[in-house]
Amino acid sequence: MKQPSVLLVDDEEDIRRSTRQSLELAGFDVQEVVSAEAALDLVTPGFAGVIVSDIRMPGMDGMTLLTKIRDIDADVPAILVTGHGDVQLAVRAMREGAYDFIEKPFSGQQLADVVARALDRRSLVLENRLLRAAAGKRDDVETRLPGRSQAMIDLRYRLRAVAGTDADVLIVGDTGVGKEVAARALHDISRRADRPFVVINCAALPENLIESELFGHEAGAFPGAIRARYGKFEHARDGTILLDEIGQMPLDLQAKLLRVIEDRVIVRLGSNEPIPLDLRFVATSQVDLEEEVAAGRFRADLFYRLNVVTLKVPPLAARREDVPILFLQLLREAAGRYRREPLEPPAHVIEAVTRRNWPGNVRELRNAADRYVLGLGIDGLDPAAGEQPGISLAERMARYEKSVIASALQAHGGSLKPVYEELGISRKTLYEKMQRYKLDRRDHTD
Repeated sequence: MKQPSVLLVDDEEDIRRSTRQSLELAGFDVQEVVSAEAALDLVTPGFAGVIVSDIRMPGMDGMTLLTKIRDIDADVPAILVTGHGDVQLAVRAMREGAYDFIEKPFSGQQLADVVARALDRRSLVLENRLLRAAAGKRDDVETRLPGRSQAMIDLRYRLRAVAGTDADVLIVGDTGVGKEVAARALHDISRRADRPFVVINCAALPENLIESELFGHEAGAFPGAIRARYGKFEHARDGTILLDEIGQMPLDLQAKLLRVIEDRVIVRLGSNEPIPLDLRFVATSQVDLEEEVAAGRFRADLFYRLNVVTLKVPPLAARREDVPILFLQLLREAAGRYRREPLEPPAHVIEAVTRRNWPGNVRELRNAADRYVLGLGIDGLDPAAGEQPGISLAERMARYEKSVIASALQAHGGSLKPVYEELGISRKTLYEKMQRYKLDRRDHTD
């Protein structure tokens, strides 16, 4: 029997039938059940579909179903539906692992779009499990690089795809996006995971000791060199070298680094004996290295040698839909570090955090989470302020959706194709939403 792509759970027959028909018209295979208990009989760790469940049902409700599904397989996407404008319940559902939350009444296209994105995510999860099983290992990349935006799904997929190779990798992105986090994740799921991971801050190398720090030296190689010393390259043998902010490396040192990367051999200062190295090089940069090459500040041959594989870590402005999930995770981590009770921020805090621009990206958001856990609130937001009265969940979600689309338009300079591809919606749906929210692409061109 063919497994359904959507398991529909609702105790109201009319709503269940109409929802099923709209999903089938959109091309999904749907199986409907009348209770959460019946749904649990059909969910297994290998379930390839998604759950669409009413949240208010007799017996076991949707929130309890969500908890039990996560006990079976935490990666099965669950979309919860309610007719009650309860924003607190929406926040709780997202915190407890719901893939998405949708309020009645909703259009068939709206639900179909959410289901399509959830199925894409489920497909990637199952594919990655097969790859990890083939490699005999598990990983926690989703925890380190959370987010359900297409940009983050693509990043995790590409990172896993290259991790099992020895290809050198260039990781690019704005300040604070998590480039070093991505580099460490790459190392930890590679065959070199049990070997050293050595970070070299290219912007902070002491000029008078650069070569000694990197290549090491023999005793007597220069005044003060009393004994032989390993350099960072040699210390990292069989492991991974992270060249952090490589665009800041002096030009004369770039030539020597190029030789090391090409030959995987070093010579200590004061010695003529070559030392072979088995290393992987990962470099990060927040500046555009192609522009640096054009300006004569970075060697073209080194750039092309490092640029075997490029991973781009997106800024928060380009994945605003990830902000609530990320903020809640950072709150849990901060509570653990500071030995505080886990917090459940009110909905207006989540909404304000989602709307705000975070130029410092994840680093800035993490600092805000730390301050919130310590009881210091968030700059510019009164932690004691209540929610604005008279605003329904639908209006709150509409404001959020508008801000996500506006941010994506800004990130892509008003170009529509990358926007609807990134957001996982059709071109027609994007046009409709832009008209509804009075968004003009010309307002977001460079």
